[in-house]
Amino acid sequence: MRWMRAAGRGLLAMVVVLSGYAASAAPAGGDRDGGRGPMTLATAGDLTGYLGPVLEGWNRERPAEKVTLVELPDSADETRAQMITDLRRPGEGRFDVLNIDVAWTSEFAAAGWIAPLDRDRFPLKSFLPPVVDTATYDDKLYAVPYVTNAGMLFYRKDILDRQGERPPRTWAELRRQARTIAPRYGIGGYAGQFLPYEGLTVNAAEAVYSAGGSILGDDGERVTVESAAARAGIGFLARGVRDGWIPREALSYTEEESRRAFQEGRLLFLRNWPYAYAGASGRDSKVAGRFGAVPLPGPEGPGTSVLGGSNLAVSSHARHPESARDLIAYLTSDRVQRRVLSEGALPPVRAALYQDPALVRQFPYLPALRASVLAAAPRPKSPHYEQVSLAVQAVAHDAMAQRQTPEAAVRRLAGELAAIAHRR
Repeated sequence: MRWMRAAGRGLLAMVVVLSGYAASAAPAGGDRDGGRGPMTLATAGDLTGYLGPVLEGWNRERPAEKVTLVELPDSADETRAQMITDLRRPGEGRFDVLNIDVAWTSEFAAAGWIAPLDRDRFPLKSFLPPVVDTATYDDKLYAVPYVTNAGMLFYRKDILDRQGERPPRTWAELRRQARTIAPRYGIGGYAGQFLPYEGLTVNAAEAVYSAGGSILGDDGERVTVESAAARAGIGFLARGVRDGWIPREALSYTEEESRRAFQEGRLLFLRNWPYAYAGASGRDSKVAGRFGAVPLPGPEGPGTSVLGGSNLAVSSHARHPESARDLIAYLTSDRVQRRVLSEGALPPVRAALYQDPALVRQFPYLPALRASVLAAAPRPKSPHYEQVSLAVQAVAHDAMAQRQTPEAAVRRLAGELAAIAHRR
């Protein structure tokens, strides 16, 4: 699931041979060492190269609290599975700090796998407000936001300028331009991530949220999806495929397939994460210098994105929890967060960086991304998030593939979520 890897790649800078862990990890010390000592930091795998120097700096300053990075598989599903396997082995697990997808916080907290944190220990007031909500469960802080993400609408600026049009701010404008302008240039109108996987959960949730609806209540048990807003959101996507301005090919797109389609000049509009900006600006891109990025449109104006990104959490069985909390504070400091963006090209969680003139010159999309994050909402919070996501993506895909009407799809989803939400 590249949506998660792209949001969390800042922690993916070196490969660690797990057999080397035994040499660097101290035995569980707990009270005997004041909670301080060597640690491991577990994350999904995908190299970017910036974190190595960051952790080398920490290790030079704190040799007695050395951090060993454990890089798990590239697949988010496999990473989650390996983390859970480790966390279910108290006293034997090897992970102390975990870089988890924002959607996993509720599940890990409800299961008791990660420890609650003291809000006063971290500079949460300096973060973009919506990102903090992704790190809470049951009104407690269980993680600290590390990188964030929000969906954006990429558009062919050259084509819209030629037609005397501005980028769409509403669904009606998006539909009209995708349906009438794109065919004149022999390209597809609009695509997102519509393969039945986590990316479709995100796209479907954004459509429902933008229409003013929701999927689950904040308690994770109350099903709220059976609404006119949810029917409008799912219907918007389904009618796009039916009417042809969403190419049927897009039903098989993940982040990468959709990015390549836009980058190769085959789409007028694309919903994707900010990481796609760098690829579309690259030397091999057919749209370099000819595109822009704006917040997602909604029914009557700007829409609502789903928050992506990753949070840092401390295992409930961490060998050295005090060192682990200090490491999280270090990785979310202003200095490191600046490197998250400038060297890792990942959206930071500190609000001030989005208005830094030097960073805005380097990353022109930052003002639009800031607006997207501030208007964004987290995915449904549930101790059973994996099952919730599977239900959302399956139902949304059936509606988009014209196998079920949006009305029937929403009724079906409400029933499936009710069964999941009340599972004990």
